[in-house]
Amino acid sequence: MTDSVAFPQDRTCPYQPAPGYQPLAEQRPLSPITLYDGRQAWAVTGYALTRQLLTDPRISSDRTNPQWPMVSAAAAVEFSDAQRKVIKLLTALVGVDGAPHRARRKLVQAGFTIRRIDALRPKIQEIVDRQLDEMIASGAPADLLRAYASPVPLMSLCALLGIPHEDQDFFEQKAYQILFGPNAGGAYDELMAYLVKLIEKRDQQPDPEESFLDDLLAARDAAGDVDYEEVLQALLIVLVTGHDTTSSSIALGAFTLLQHPDRLAELRADPSLLPAAVDELTRLVAVPDGLQRVAAEDIEVGDTTIRKGDGVFFLFSLINRDENAYDEPGSLDWHRPAFRDHLTYGFGPHQCVGQNLARAIMEIAFGTLIERLPGLRLAVPGEEIPVKPGDAFQGLVELPVAW
Repeated sequence: MTDSVAFPQDRTCPYQPAPGYQPLAEQRPLSPITLYDGRQAWAVTGYALTRQLLTDPRISSDRTNPQWPMVSAAAAVEFSDAQRKVIKLLTALVGVDGAPHRARRKLVQAGFTIRRIDALRPKIQEIVDRQLDEMIASGAPADLLRAYASPVPLMSLCALLGIPHEDQDFFEQKAYQILFGPNAGGAYDELMAYLVKLIEKRDQQPDPEESFLDDLLAARDAAGDVDYEEVLQALLIVLVTGHDTTSSSIALGAFTLLQHPDRLAELRADPSLLPAAVDELTRLVAVPDGLQRVAAEDIEVGDTTIRKGDGVFFLFSLINRDENAYDEPGSLDWHRPAFRDHLTYGFGPHQCVGQNLARAIMEIAFGTLIERLPGLRLAVPGEEIPVKPGDAFQGLVELPVAW
C-alpha cells in the first residue's frame, strides 16, 4: 500500500467527512489507510463495493481474531478479566459470524417487529413530551444533547426492553458502570441479580403490554436453551448499541437542520416529510463512520487484493456521498426517489436490527421539537460546538440551544 491516508481523523464540520478524507473520496471505491500504530489497512468508500463486501463471508466481524484492527491506543489496551467478560458479552451479536450470529440475531430480532414498534410510539411520544417539558421549564440556554437527545432514546429503549420506569435509572447506571466504570464485575453481578428478580416477577405477573423481555422469555421457554446470562446479554446489546447511535443522530440531525433553515421551514410546514427527512439526515450525518472488519481470506477487488488479516473500515460519510449512487450527495434533500437506500445502518447479515425503532424515535423527537420550539436556534456559533473524536461514534460533545 502506498500514498496511505492516516485514519481515523476528526471532523471539523459535525455532519461532513473529516477534511483529511478527501483523497479517499477521490480514490473510490477502495483506498489504503494507516492506523495509529503504523499498521496498514483498507478504507471502503464506494457504495456498490460496500454492499458487495458486507455480504461477503470473507469479511469477518470476529473481534477475537488477533488481527482485528484497532483505531487507537486506548482501544488496544490490555483489559482486565472483568472487562474482557463485558466485551465478550456486548460483542456476542455484533462480533461473531456465521451460525452463532444468526442464532443470536434471530433471538434479538423478535423484539423489533413493526407491530411492536408501532405499539411503542405512544410511549415514545410521552417520553419526548416529558423531556421537552422539563427542558423548557429549566429555561434557555440548554444543552439539547443532555436534556433531550440522550435521555429520549435511553428511556425509549428501556420501555421497549420492559425495564419498569422506576428501575430505569438503576439499569442505566449499572449498564454504564459495566462499560466504563472501575468495578465492571461488581456492576455486572448486580445487574444479573436484578434481572433474576425481574424475570421471576414477570413469570408470576406477565406484563399486559408485553415487551422485548417477554419475547426473550418466550423464546427461552420454547427453546429451553436461553439462560439468564443470555437474556441480560441481549438486553445490554440493545441498550448499549441503540442508545449512543440514536442519541448522536438526534443531536447531529438537529444541528444539521439548524444549519439548513430553508429545509427546516419546509419540514415544519409539512410534517409528512418527516420519515424521509429522518433517513436523509441519517445518511448525511453518518454516525457509525468507520465500521471495522477483518479479512478472513484473500479478497480480490478489481486489480487490488485485500489480504487475509487485513483490517477493513467502511467510511459511511464517504460511502453515503458516492456520486455513482446519489445525485448531489453532499446536499440535504429528502425528496430523493429512494430515501432509505443509504448504508448507515449497514448491509447484509449484520445490518442493524433496531433501525426501525431508531427511525420511530427520531421521527417523533424531531417532529415534536420543531413543532413546539419554532424559535429553536444555536446558543453559540456553530464552529464553537465541540465534536467527538474520529475514533468513536461521530457526534457532538454538547449542543447549546435557545428558543
